[in-house]
Amino acid sequence: MNKRWEIWELKLALNLYCKLPFGQYHSHNPEVIKLAKILNRTPSAVAMKLCNFASLDKVHQKRGVKGLAHGSKKDILVWQQFHEDVEGFILESEKILQEHKGKSLIDEISNDLPHVDGLEREAIVRQRVNQQFFRRMVLGSYRYRCAVCMLPIESLLVASHIVPWSVNEKARMDPRNGIALCSLHDKAFDTGLITVDVGYYLRLSPILDQFSKEPAIVHGFLPYKDNKILLPDRFLPLEDYLKYHFENVFVASVSK
Repeated sequence: MNKRWEIWELKLALNLYCKLPFGQYHSHNPEVIKLAKILNRTPSAVAMKLCNFASLDKVHQKRGVKGLAHGSKKDILVWQQFHEDVEGFILESEKILQEHKGKSLIDEISNDLPHVDGLEREAIVRQRVNQQFFRRMVLGSYRYRCAVCMLPIESLLVASHIVPWSVNEKARMDPRNGIALCSLHDKAFDTGLITVDVGYYLRLSPILDQFSKEPAIVHGFLPYKDNKILLPDRFLPLEDYLKYHFENVFVASVSK
């Protein structure tokens, strides 16, 4: 008889689900194997649980991805808890991973802060855990490629916020508020020179028209104008976030 999954186990499984690109939810993945050892379960059982979480994601539902029939109500509960408080879920699941002797982001970051103690250390760890986890969630969702130009070099990619970090505290860690962009397109997005509309098409600010003959614009922006961006494998950007960027960040006209 299969052992029932406990809530803490599901939180670790969802933690891993968020970090891995969709195509890596299989029993031969080293990270799946490591988690299986922590949970005292088979890699196949962990891989199936990851697929169960994928079946709860609206992106995968549209693709027909299905988990086990009659999936656990606990899966849905943990999935809802994640979306209700992403930041809290991240820290809690990383602490659970730490307690069960897995390699957590908390451990990795703490090791880099040998001379920082107390509340300062706690604040730094919390901030960096959030930043690193958000980056992995967003870049993994886009298969580590820029959503505009498909650049596949991880060191040149940014997990860009759609609604700026300073504007909406609740949206800061929401992976649906992130788009994977290369450094060039991240800066253009951040300054409103480009945006993504609710249909997921890239729009260019008319400011760029003034430089339409410049090679950097010809090759770096014009080929992608009005094209649909690369859509993520999970955590599709929310329309409300895209509307905010279009209406409040995007430079839609040239000042006279």
